[in-house]
Amino acid sequence: MGTRIVLGWREWITLPDLGLGAVRAKIDTGARTSALHVDAQWRFHERGEPWVGFRLSPQGVLGDVLEAAAPIVDERAVTDSGGHRTSRVFLRTCLQLAGIQREIEINLCHRGNMLFPMLLGRTAMARTFTVDPARSFLHGRQPADGAGAFLLHGRAFREIRHPVA
Repeated sequence: MGTRIVLGWREWITLPDLGLGAVRAKIDTGARTSALHVDAQWRFHERGEPWVGFRLSPQGVLGDVLEAAAPIVDERAVTDSGGHRTSRVFLRTCLQLAGIQREIEINLCHRGNMLFPMLLGRTAMARTFTVDPARSFLHGRQPADGAGAFLLHGRAFREIRHPVA
């Protein structure tokens, strides 16, 4: 086992494939999977394959809305911290954190009532990170904005920004 990078219980992460340069995440060893807050999601087919489109309001981009799309990797039941089971769509995307870049699996859900729009679960941390629950933001404060063009699994998209009414 190599040396693992220590994370605080909360960190700023980057999801560059989704055009998100700064997402405040709760680092949660009690959660198996990672979850990203979305305001809305819809399904469609691209070249015969199932995809999910989704809309979210990025942190630090007041009044803007980001729309993105990605291939659906899986759909499975997830039990939340309150014991409720729901079916969620999963996708793969790139995570950048603490100088490490790796592909992780995340599910899309509504986390609007939560303090953190992203929950980083233990499968995303496996074999690379460990958590010090007494510390926070060990790898910097909010990183630079990642707005502009982004790439989702070989297909280029432009983000669509809409003013919030």
